[in-house]
Amino acid sequence: MAVQNPGVDALKREIAELKKQRGAVIMGHYYQNADIQDIADYIGDSLALARIAADIKENVIVMCGVHFMGETAKILCPDKTVLEPDPTAGCSLADSCPAEEFEKFVKAHPDHTVISYVNTSAAVKALTDVVVTSGNARQIVDTFDKDAKLIFGPDRNLGNYINSVTGRDMLLWDGACHVHEKFSVEKTVALKEQHPQAKVLVHPECPQPMRLLADCIGSTAVLLDYAMKSDSTEFIVATESGILHQMRAKCPGKTFIPAPPADSTCACNECAYMKLNTLEKLRDCLRDMAPEVIVDDEVAAKARKPIERMLELSPKK
Repeated sequence: MAVQNPGVDALKREIAELKKQRGAVIMGHYYQNADIQDIADYIGDSLALARIAADIKENVIVMCGVHFMGETAKILCPDKTVLEPDPTAGCSLADSCPAEEFEKFVKAHPDHTVISYVNTSAAVKALTDVVVTSGNARQIVDTFDKDAKLIFGPDRNLGNYINSVTGRDMLLWDGACHVHEKFSVEKTVALKEQHPQAKVLVHPECPQPMRLLADCIGSTAVLLDYAMKSDSTEFIVATESGILHQMRAKCPGKTFIPAPPADSTCACNECAYMKLNTLEKLRDCLRDMAPEVIVDDEVAAKARKPIERMLELSPKK
């Protein structure tokens, strides 16, 4: 029998009451702490959360993720209040692509169409023709002519992967996610030797040597779906370890082993930014109606177009 934590249970009750009072909806990414995933009204990857935000009826959205996700929700819902439990929850990938530098890069290649990963600031999206996520990047890239000149930023690993599966030669911005860069090929190979029947699930933000080990390459939602449908009972998972909570919940009886990072004795690989959000901060932001996500009106107007184009090009299945 699971041991109940009175403090956690009391916090969850308080959050539920505040959510009701505020007319709020709580959205959370798969990489959030398990307690936040359990209390969220919607859990998903970046594409799913963008779709939900675009259609949300509630007047208050609490985005439990990182800052660019809150910005995306605000851009899609300018008349709604968007809150984030911790405004310092940033993203190393977004940080690897400063808007000022990316603008220079874009202007240096004026004949190129600009494709930006959703893991970017609103200011970078405002410089973009179409936004993509790891779940729809290949689908959207394939809508362009084979000889189209394309810029893809900021994730060099995802861009390299899309180039490899489409036969394209997109011009890549040199950015990366610190979490997905950290996985150890050697340790993962050793883990596979210990679990020879395990399927290896790899996020496309990982470098090519990790992707070469994969039985499935895909977004968090794709990896979760693969695990649910697979006849296999063991999986080695190379993405942020928060997804393991959903995998274990939706696949009882199956074993999920986090792929280890190279520079740590820890058995799993976590995004410190994602883990900044806590139940206490979630409670406080509903109580105080702050911190609120604010996006400059001009930037938001420009950024909204490529996000909406993404949603148009990747309709719900």
